[in-house]
Amino acid sequence: MGAEYTEHSVNVLVVDVGGAHVKILATGQKQSREFPSGPKMTPRKMVAGVKKLAKDWKYDTSIGYPGVVLGNRPAADPYNLGQGWAGFDFEAAFKRPVKVINDAAMQALG
Repeated sequence: MGAEYTEHSVNVLVVDVGGAHVKILATGQKQSREFPSGPKMTPRKMVAGVKKLAKDWKYDTSIGYPGVVLGNRPAADPYNLGQGWAGFDFEAAFKRPVKVINDAAMQALG
């Protein structure tokens, strides 16, 4: 029996922040979407890119971050992305619940 999604169910948007691309996929979607990242990718640019690509999806957000995560926020800026990640408030930026975990931990859960 397949899962049935309603307006009240949780639709998780998974955001994989990588050094070359940011990839996203949401519950119920069949195709992932991505955009380039790199050494100039700040958290604000990442949020803007995700919002643009996912504008037609309903979701709550889960972010796989390439570094140490403490208290649901990045503990330090990654070496391969821009500045401003440490302590960035993703819930305020996305205006919805966000769960930030280490990207390797997210892949293990997947």
